[in-house]
Amino acid sequence: MGKLKYEDKVNLYYDRKKHIPLSAISEKYKTTVDNIQFLERLIDKHGFEILANRKSYSNYEKEQIINRVINGESIISVAVDEGVKSKSMLSHWVQKYKENGYNIVERKRGRPTMKKVIQNKSKANETQTEKIKRLEEENLYLKAK
Repeated sequence: MGKLKYEDKVNLYYDRKKHIPLSAISEKYKTTVDNIQFLERLIDKHGFEILANRKSYSNYEKEQIINRVINGESIISVAVDEGVKSKSMLSHWVQKYKENGYNIVERKRGRPTMKKVIQNKSKANETQTEKIKRLEEENLYLKAK
């Protein structure tokens, strides 16, 4: 469902409300019947705002949502109730929660950066001893990272 644009999701919802068969909508928008039904339930409960807003969840909120699934509620009903835009995202949260020993691990955002090692000397002019020392320092730096 992530491939659909906002306008497509709105049109898909209106097509569904016009009682166009699920199979026809599925073919038109190149998505599954399950995704159509999930989207319909999500919009019915939260309105179209749910599609436009990009909500981030605190670790506490995630844990509360995940615990509902672990305690026996279905992923789809919890996702709809809590306004999680994707049932697969919630499944991923639950999977990672279990893999991490029932702990929430905050995902780091953005690209990892690596500080440049500033070298005072040109690599071409360094001796064998200097090269070994430089490489050992770089190795220690990378291990510390």
